Amino acid sequence: MKPVLLDSDIVIEVMRRRNSDVTARWEHLIQEPTPVACTPITLAELWRGARPPEFAALEALFNGLVCIAIDKEAGGRAGDYLRQYAKSHQLQLSDALIAATASIHDLQLWTRNRKHYPMKDIEFF
Repeated sequence: MKPVLLDSDIVIEVMRRRNSDVTARWEHLIQEPTPVACTPITLAELWRGARPPEFAALEALFNGLVCIAIDKEAGGRAGDYLRQYAKSHQLQLSDALIAATASIHDLQLWTRNRKHYPMKDIEFF
């Protein structure tokens, strides 16, 4: 199976354990040898909203993930996505950068917000 890139909404669901479908998929995923990754954007979004009682669990979760750096190539591709989809789909910079990272590194994107990712070259988990 291809490596999986987590969107912020999935990390929130994994942390809260309120959605049984996401929880079951997560439990299956972490049993596989499939690498699971995130971007610094997801780290920032989760830490921004975290409460002190969540810090240790969040730290443990992120320590188990591969964090893919956003580089020049990802920035350029995100800019292309924004030019194509910002007006028609209200694409935001953070989602463009996450999509570009998934595309460049050939990762499956796991998100519950597929409408945020209209790009044709994104494969979803």
